[in-house]
Amino acid sequence: MRGGHGVALRISRRLLWVGEAAYPLHNIARVHTFTLRPDRWGAFMSFLKWLFGSAVVLVLLQITSAGSSSYAERNANADGLWALGIGVAVVLVVSLCVRLAAPSQYVLGVETSGPSTALVTLPEKEQLRQLVGLIVHAIEHPEAEFSVRVERLSINPKNYHFGDSVNIYGGAGHTGVSKS
Repeated sequence: MRGGHGVALRISRRLLWVGEAAYPLHNIARVHTFTLRPDRWGAFMSFLKWLFGSAVVLVLLQITSAGSSSYAERNANADGLWALGIGVAVVLVVSLCVRLAAPSQYVLGVETSGPSTALVTLPEKEQLRQLVGLIVHAIEHPEAEFSVRVERLSINPKNYHFGDSVNIYGGAGHTGVSKS
């Protein structure tokens, strides 16, 4: 679990430090590992939306430039719009390819009893499981301390799917769970 870059993850004096953020061990509600998978369908749908929107804008620009006075001006405008359209399409295709090629990430999640969550990654899932064990050991043993360096979570969580969405309806007299 060594590395020359990333962020320090350490336990000292009943605090879990993830970089500059400190989490009191008694506030940790859950420590777990999971695989964060890219939302490839969302990336494709976003690509289609941007492609369609760009096409609509280019058609509208073509229509508004059709009122130019001379034939040469209309041809120059059309050539410029074609070049712009091709440039936008190339950027969109490259962006789509990058998002579709994004690998799944192994993530260590540390959730607190409040709204805060820490996410860190390592290339090996087994290393993350060892970290979970170390953190749980430190929660159970107040004298425990350790320090390691881990990779920073360098992904855009919007592009990844975290798992099932669960909506719970009702409070007292709970009526059940609806998965969507």
